[in-house]
Amino acid sequence: MPRSPRRSDPHHDTGTAVVERAKARTAKPRMWRVLLHNDDFTTQEFVIAVLTTVFNKQESEAVELMLDVHFRGACLAGVYTREVAETKVDTVEKLAQAAEFPFLATMEPDDDAGRGDTSGHDS
Repeated sequence: MPRSPRRSDPHHDTGTAVVERAKARTAKPRMWRVLLHNDDFTTQEFVIAVLTTVFNKQESEAVELMLDVHFRGACLAGVYTREVAETKVDTVEKLAQAAEFPFLATMEPDDDAGRGDTSGHDS
């Protein structure tokens, strides 16, 4: 009487195939720094309003950042994914145009994304 093949027998073919899927690793998206720049015309109150409404900063932090813009020439408003950063820069530009200020917001790649400091990060 022939033996029935056991499942552990490598020569036994059950007609099924095992498909192994490589685990997809999702890389963290590149982050972008949004900077606000000083000029000689935009009011401090407008800068604070932008920081509180567009960047969701508390009043006290917005005042500190506005002073950075005023005395240092620029401040880091936040670090975001590219799409969010572009939207925030565009929003600042539209608000500044509506208020007739030459206020400038720019974005640049955040090469320090892995530094562990999240003080400028928000959504």
